[in-house]
Amino acid sequence: MRPEVLVRGAGPVGCVAALLLRGHGRAVALRARASRAPEPALRPIALSHASRLILEEAGAWRRLAATEIAAVHVSQAGAFGRTVLGARDAGVPALGYVIDYGRLADALLGAVRAAGIELAPEGDAGAALTVHAEGAAEDATETRYAHDALVALVGAEPRSRSTAYERFTPQGPLALLPLEGRYGVVWGTREARALAETPDEIFLERLSFAFGRRAGSFVSVSDRAVFPLALRVRRPRIGAREVYVGNAAQTLHPVAGQGLNLGLRDARELARALAYSPDPGAPEALARFDARRRLDAFATIGVTDALARMFLGANPLAGAARGIAMTILDACAPARRFFARRMIYGASALP
Repeated sequence: MRPEVLVRGAGPVGCVAALLLRGHGRAVALRARASRAPEPALRPIALSHASRLILEEAGAWRRLAATEIAAVHVSQAGAFGRTVLGARDAGVPALGYVIDYGRLADALLGAVRAAGIELAPEGDAGAALTVHAEGAAEDATETRYAHDALVALVGAEPRSRSTAYERFTPQGPLALLPLEGRYGVVWGTREARALAETPDEIFLERLSFAFGRRAGSFVSVSDRAVFPLALRVRRPRIGAREVYVGNAAQTLHPVAGQGLNLGLRDARELARALAYSPDPGAPEALARFDARRRLDAFATIGVTDALARMFLGANPLAGAARGIAMTILDACAPARRFFARRMIYGASALP
């Protein structure tokens, strides 16, 4: 049977799009890339509570073993001010979950196979709609950031539990994500490539100097890798019988961990927008999807880009202003709820 919808790209967003479309009764085929670059040994990913709901809807959550995030501690180096966001602030059982990207991708591809979704060969054509989820589109606009991302797995004493940390430094944002008793480090810095090759002891000293002692003592490091950072956006995200989701529509800076979560919301809204359309590639169906995604994508891209840029540098006046803003946010429960729910659910802040 010829598929109605062909999903190009077998990463997490592509797999979830295929599962959700299949759940809405569509005949779906999934096409993986013929070849892809090898993944690094570790790539820690933060999934929001909303992403858990989407993965549950897709029937894939039970396949995942993820570490819970109960709270997020936000601070800045060299200046006062901090904010702690908790699950209670957002009215959810957990703010999010941390999992290695490779494990997530493998589990979701397994769910696709278990659902009986066809894995289409290269060159398959004839679908009424093509969903692009194969990574950054060639015609996307690109803005490079002044720093790269270093990722690593770090052991600490005491072991990590359920608090994630976001530390803004003059060189870039530094995140520590709890992952099975250790921390997945995502460090945006101009020195990423040098730090990737630094001896373990010196790396741990540099990490401790940048981060401080609030997470304890860092005692081991492994799986260091470097990723270039850029903002890539494709406009428009729909075309003639084609639609772009996930990184094919927008690739974000990893600060605040919004990229994959935004892509999973793309997948859910696409399935919902096409649910009652006799022709999944009809212009009105795709326009409906585009309209539903416009505000969430615009707001999430804007906030992520602003966070990636506004905390750079060591200007004392800017640091004081940021400190005041974080202190006010920390002291005001309604403001924390507003911010936390929008980081979880997107611009609508609705599950």
